[in-house]
Amino acid sequence: MTTNEAEPAPGAAAAGVAELAFDAAFAELRTAIEELEAGGLSLEETIRRTERAVALQRHCEKLLGEAELRVRQLVARPGGGLETRDLSSEDAPAEA
Repeated sequence: MTTNEAEPAPGAAAAGVAELAFDAAFAELRTAIEELEAGGLSLEETIRRTERAVALQRHCEKLLGEAELRVRQLVARPGGGLETRDLSSEDAPAEA
């Protein structure tokens, strides 16, 4: 049995995702979702794009988690020290 060279290797959908910045990964994820929702793709293409979308979503979640930890560490308290504080959308400054 020979391998079809047109088929991507297992894990190929996640290739390069780890190197993407959040904005690039999120933009690609949104595009992938729009393409999947539009339909009209072959089964194999749907599976490939779904696998890529899942990899992108996991990467975005990881980056957001890391960013949250950084923000928590940077909340200053009186006297110059740092304090870990749970932040919510209610604590965010109002947009003008």
